[in-house]
Parts: sequence; C-alpha cells; structure tokens
Amino acid sequence: MNETSHSEATLSIEDILLTLRKHLKIIIGSTIIVTLLAFVVTFFVMTPKYQSTTQLLVNRKLDDNQQTAVLQQTQADVQMINTYKDIITSPTILKDVAKDVGNGQTVSKLTDEISISSQQNSQVFSVDVKTTDPQEAAKIANITARTFRNKIKSIMSVNNVSIVSKAAVNESPVSPRLPLNIAIGFVLGLLAGISLAFLNEALDKTVKDEAFLAEAGLTSLGIVSEISDKDIKKRASAGQQHGQHGHHTRVAETTDELPPRSAESRRRVN
Repeated sequence: MNETSHSEATLSIEDILLTLRKHLKIIIGSTIIVTLLAFVVTFFVMTPKYQSTTQLLVNRKLDDNQQTAVLQQTQADVQMINTYKDIITSPTILKDVAKDVGNGQTVSKLTDEISISSQQNSQVFSVDVKTTDPQEAAKIANITARTFRNKIKSIMSVNNVSIVSKAAVNESPVSPRLPLNIAIGFVLGLLAGISLAFLNEALDKTVKDEAFLAEAGLTSLGIVSEISDKDIKKRASAGQQHGQHGHHTRVAETTDELPPRSAESRRRVN
C-alpha cells in the first residue's frame, strides 16, 4: 500500500515537472511580460510621493511640590496622545492648516495626506505627511504641528505639547518602491505562466500514448510513428534521385540495343 502511494506520488511529481518543461516558453514569456509591465507602470505611470515627519512631545510641566506625581502624570500624558491624534486630524485644526498652506489645499486632501504614529508608552508622537511634492510635505508637517500646539491650549486648557523636531525636506520618494514592485511582478508573472501551462495541459485532449486510450475505455488499433518534416523531405528527395537514375539507365540500355547504321544509310543522309 505504501509502495503504491509512493509510486503515485512519484509519478505525479514527474508529470508536474514534465508539464513545466513542456510549457517552459509560456512560463518564461509570461514572467518577462508581467515583470516588464510592473517596471513600466511603476516608473512611468505611478506618481512618486515624498514624506516628511515632525515630532511632538507631550509632557506637562509640574511644580516642585508636585514631583511625587510625575509617574502618574506621565502615564496620563501617554494616554492623552490618542486624543491628540484625533484632534490633529479634525477639521478644527486642518481648516487653519489648509488656509496657511494654500496651494489649493482642502480639509479632505489634508486628511488623506496626514497620518499620526507613536510608539507604545512613549510621550513622543509623529506627524507624517505624504504628498507628491517634497517641499510641500515638509511645509504641511511643520504648519500642522505648530497649529496644533497653539490651539490645544484653548481646546483642552493644557500646555503640555512642544515640538521636538521640525520636518525636513526629503527628496527621496517613499513610494512607489521600484524593487518591490518588480519583485511582485516577477512572482505574479511566474505564477501566471505556471497556471497557463497547467490550463493548456488540461485542455489538451491529444492522444499521447496507449495509456490515455485505456483510461478512456478505447481500444488501440495500432501505433503510427511520427515522422518529422525534415525526414519526409529527405525521403522524397532520395526517391526522386532514385527515379532519375533508373530513367537514365533505361535510356542507355535502349541505345545499346539499336543496330548500327549501314554505309548506304549514312550516304543517303549525307
């Protein structure tokens, strides 16, 4: 039982390898086409985007007689960061940011361009801005941080936000990632080629051997060997040469059998 299963598994692997080898051109062609397509789309179609980041610190200043409550206050500041994230991306802040930035900026555009990130148990959080212009990305990040720091005092009556680092202009695009997209295109092209190879093999109903007839319940009447076009032309050429050689031989034999002309016949001709 185990030997039969092992034999079937071996045959299955052999069939898979045979199918891949048979349709190797399809697999290679599909891989090359999809990879080139990914390169063209990434390099010529997709618009590069640039990112700038500014960092803010949440840390409320305490009096000397309140130093014992530092740990509790720090934990409270960390928890407040989630609230600050929502306030930064709210229309209350973004309306002023859009007005200061100008250049056709709107609240909806800024909502898509701005993202907030922070590390766990950290009092520092980052304002990340991603746009198609590196100069504009840095400008939006700095204006957003400054506007939030100024308005949070009146919104929540607190003064515990300070700017740790301003956003700098980053000329290197963060997207699209050419190497990553090419790698994805290569893998997708390879998978597509393999899928096409097995699909083509599944749709191919050509009789390849007697085992195929046995599985279909048909009887084999005989086997006709396949002859290549090269062999057919070679045999046809050999047959023509043999025919011409036989014709010349018969002509020569007929000429030898003719009687010689007499002197009188030669004189009449002359």
